[in-house]
Amino acid sequence: MELMKLVIRTVAIGVAAYIVPGVMVSGVMAAVVAAVVLGILNSVLRPILLFLTLPVNILSLGLFTLVINTAMVLLTAKLVPGFGVNGWGVAFLFSVVLWLVNWMLEKWV
Repeated sequence: MELMKLVIRTVAIGVAAYIVPGVMVSGVMAAVVAAVVLGILNSVLRPILLFLTLPVNILSLGLFTLVINTAMVLLTAKLVPGFGVNGWGVAFLFSVVLWLVNWMLEKWV
């Protein structure tokens, strides 16, 4: 089951990178590593950031979560060679498209 989730995340990163201009994935291995690193960051760092920014998140009715997701994508781009994002706006759009593609693929599978 976990292997299927990894495959779905990898395909979602590839599709989202194809859709969003300004995102570069230099191969399948870069997409796999980016999926693993993004998954680890979302499992470890994201809950801590969500807790620390809870007041802002409540005031923004949850929209600040998009900023945290964008930060996770930017951090992944810094950590993974072969995966690059050109700026904050591109990372924001990529995170939204990634969520949408990931959601569609999980519903399909």
